Amino acid sequence: MSSPLRTSGLLIALAALPGERIAVGSIIAALKDRAYALLVVLLGLPNCLPMPPPIPLVCGLVLASVAVQMLAGRAVPWLPQALLARSIAKKDLSRAVARAVPVLIRLERFSRPRLTMLGSASAIPVLGVVILVLALGLVVAAPFIGQIPLGVAVCLVGLGLVERDGVLIIAGAAVGVLGLALSAGFAYAIFSGIHGLFF
Repeated sequence: MSSPLRTSGLLIALAALPGERIAVGSIIAALKDRAYALLVVLLGLPNCLPMPPPIPLVCGLVLASVAVQMLAGRAVPWLPQALLARSIAKKDLSRAVARAVPVLIRLERFSRPRLTMLGSASAIPVLGVVILVLALGLVVAAPFIGQIPLGVAVCLVGLGLVERDGVLIIAGAAVGVLGLALSAGFAYAIFSGIHGLFF
């Protein structure tokens, strides 16, 4: 898989990997130098739509692991062997890619290398902090709809990393702040309701 491919091209190439099922390890190997950025996009995508538990929880936990490794400065993301050995049905991956690619292509029309210092090696630990906060937000997000703004934020940050577009990274962080505020408001409403019942 060549590095110059844009995000949509990378996802299409992933969906074209041989076999009826595609191992997570094969996906990581195919992504090469884009592994961190594309993992972020792939983990954000399922949360851009209403998803039942435990999908946001699982995505959030794996994303948190990826973010911690970015903070630690690992060149290539490490995942447990048990997870690397797990596989995804090619038809499921192809369906997800088919839904995501038209949106990504529209975003790519406006995306170009800008504020590239935000995607540089020195900025990766800072982005690791941003992604870790978003990942923890996914873990505690309200079921079905609470994860949507956080999923969009994660995808924008990941897309900004792939495209070397700092404007997209900033936009993702801004959407993430909104998503975290909504989650905090939801949690406060639940706490207030429980408090009102018993006190």
